[in-house]
Amino acid sequence: MIEIGKIKIDGNALLAPMSGVTDLPFRRLVKSFGAPLVISEMIASRAMILQTKESMKKCQVQKDQYPMSVQIAGCEPEIMAQAAKLNEDLGADIIDINFGCPVKKVVNSFAGSALMKDEDLATRIMEAVVNAVKIPVTMKMRLGWNQENLNAPSLAKKAQEVGIKMLTVHGRTRCQMYNGNADWQAISRVKEAVTIPVIANGDIKNFENAKTALELSKADGVMIGRACYGKPWLISQLNDQLSNKKPQPIPNLEQQLKIVLGHFNEMIEYYGVITGIALAKKHIGWYSSGLNCSSEFRAKINLMGSFATIENSSSLAKKAILEICATIEKFYESQHNFLLKETIN
Repeated sequence: MIEIGKIKIDGNALLAPMSGVTDLPFRRLVKSFGAPLVISEMIASRAMILQTKESMKKCQVQKDQYPMSVQIAGCEPEIMAQAAKLNEDLGADIIDINFGCPVKKVVNSFAGSALMKDEDLATRIMEAVVNAVKIPVTMKMRLGWNQENLNAPSLAKKAQEVGIKMLTVHGRTRCQMYNGNADWQAISRVKEAVTIPVIANGDIKNFENAKTALELSKADGVMIGRACYGKPWLISQLNDQLSNKKPQPIPNLEQQLKIVLGHFNEMIEYYGVITGIALAKKHIGWYSSGLNCSSEFRAKINLMGSFATIENSSSLAKKAILEICATIEKFYESQHNFLLKETIN
């Protein structure tokens, strides 16, 4: 159990915010398996204020996602505060501030992990956001900008002082990007510096990783990102295992087929045909990872429903959707046949 202000999170494994991944369809799917907390994609605060179509899509909240956290990024305290208030008004239950994104585009605008180089500005941003809303505010960061500046414990203390209710720490510096290994032990220094919940993040792919990360970091929970690609059930499985319960079984092939088709169709409904198909392809590929002849399947899916084929034609769009669904069904049928053959042999 993790307490974020007055909100109780019934579990110790949380879904990480991931750009281009944790959109509404994926969050709803992960939540349907019993995940205790889902977080939106990172939203640029200025774009949120301007209410761009893309930012409004990213922050969409539905009751079945409760408690829903919306992550915002930016470098201007007043703009960040306005974005937080707008998201609160739209139904967000928690606001998360991004001080951890290492991507060059974000860092060059002095947002994300670049703010760890300016603790005073980072503190003013946190204070402005906390004062702008009545809901809990959390913050996600890295160990520091580089190995010579591991200031996460210092920034954590300031975060707690201004009213931040939970911290997530990725066990790498910004300069490491995603290279090397996450240093879970280093996260323990943040835990020692504050009394609010601390969540460990980075390289956590399974129960053994989660257990070790918790032991080394002394954290209150773990946050899992890329390991959930194609495995929306993973968060719930880890929570069961961390609670010494029998984990939910991995869905069988028939169940996985329903999940993939359901996810695909919801993305089409949410984004429209052209964008929906384009974005769904990566998820379809992730679902097939590890299955027999998956590389051939992914190559085939990637060639289907191209922009040129379905542009300005509703009949071709419908045909593309049906063809992709049929290809998915045929692939999973082949998996049944492959397993049957392996069993006989």
